[in-house]
Amino acid sequence: MAQVERPLSPHLQVYKPQLTSVLSILHRITGVGLGVGTLLLAWWLVSAAYGPDHFEVSQAFIASWFGRLLLFGFTYSLFYHLCNGIRHLFWDAGWGFELKAAYSSGWLVVIASIGLTVASWIAGYASGGAL
Repeated sequence: MAQVERPLSPHLQVYKPQLTSVLSILHRITGVGLGVGTLLLAWWLVSAAYGPDHFEVSQAFIASWFGRLLLFGFTYSLFYHLCNGIRHLFWDAGWGFELKAAYSSGWLVVIASIGLTVASWIAGYASGGAL
C-alpha cells in the first residue's frame, strides 16, 4: 500500500486566522519595522553629522510622501510593539489567559496603538513640527 504524504505539522494553510494569531504575526512584523525605522533614524542622524548637504538629502527623503509613510509605519510599529509588550508582561505574571480576556486585551492593543499613533502625529503637526 502506498504511503500518503501528510504534513508533519499543521500550518497557516490549515488553521483559520484568529485574533491572537494575527496579533502574534503583527508583533513580529512590527519588530522588523522597528529595525528598519531605526536604520532610517540612524541614517538621518549620521547625515546631520556629515554636514548640511548630506542632511538636506536625508531630510528631503523623509519629507517626501514615501518617507512620511515610513515614519508613520515606524510610529505605529513603536506603539503596537509597546502596547503588545505590556500585554505580554501581564501574561508573564499569569493574568489574561482566559479566552475573553485574551480577545479583550488584543482589541485594546489594536485600538491603543492606532490611537497613540494618530495622537502623536496630530501633536507633532500641531506643535509646528511639520517636515
